[in-house]
Amino acid sequence: MFPLIETIQIFDGQPQHLPYHQHRFEASYFKVYKTLTNIKLDEVIQVPETYRQGLVKLRFLYNQTDCFCQYDLYTPKDINNIKLIYNDDIQYDIKWVNRTQLNLLKQQKGTADDILIVKNQRVTDTSFTNIIFYDGKRWFTPKYPLLHGTTRARLLNKKIIEAKDIFVDDLKHFTHYKLINAMRGFDAPALPINSIQY
Repeated sequence: MFPLIETIQIFDGQPQHLPYHQHRFEASYFKVYKTLTNIKLDEVIQVPETYRQGLVKLRFLYNQTDCFCQYDLYTPKDINNIKLIYNDDIQYDIKWVNRTQLNLLKQQKGTADDILIVKNQRVTDTSFTNIIFYDGKRWFTPKYPLLHGTTRARLLNKKIIEAKDIFVDDLKHFTHYKLINAMRGFDAPALPINSIQY
């Protein structure tokens, strides 16, 4: 059984942004198992010939002693609107395979394509991405996401986005938002802020 997962983008056979994934993998491993790992992603990832063209999603599954690579051709989810869902108890600071908490919240999405989780009045993440907001000049991401995503970390390091404490009442100050994760970079579609359902 593999309780933990790291999702990695493969493009034309090449794993993308591995240092960020290695960092999060090691941090998650240590937090769960209280010990260091000697697994190096660049050594264990061997992309099969079948998946060496185009955009591929790698699900790197692992436990304390073993790991497994699962490859799938990737088609982006079509998200046009999201709905605010409030929950002050949600915890997802480590990428677990078990997404029961998130899936239960997602059942409340109604006609929306996905949810935007609000915790203690703070905007956090959707069910499967971090989020960034545009105020007409700059892009911001919530300072307190549920999960510290690798693409979020990379865009912060490059100063393409800034971290900011964002409350529900602050959403009216933004014009657009994007959903980002390992498979959806800064070139993800910009959606109008009024496509967020309250």
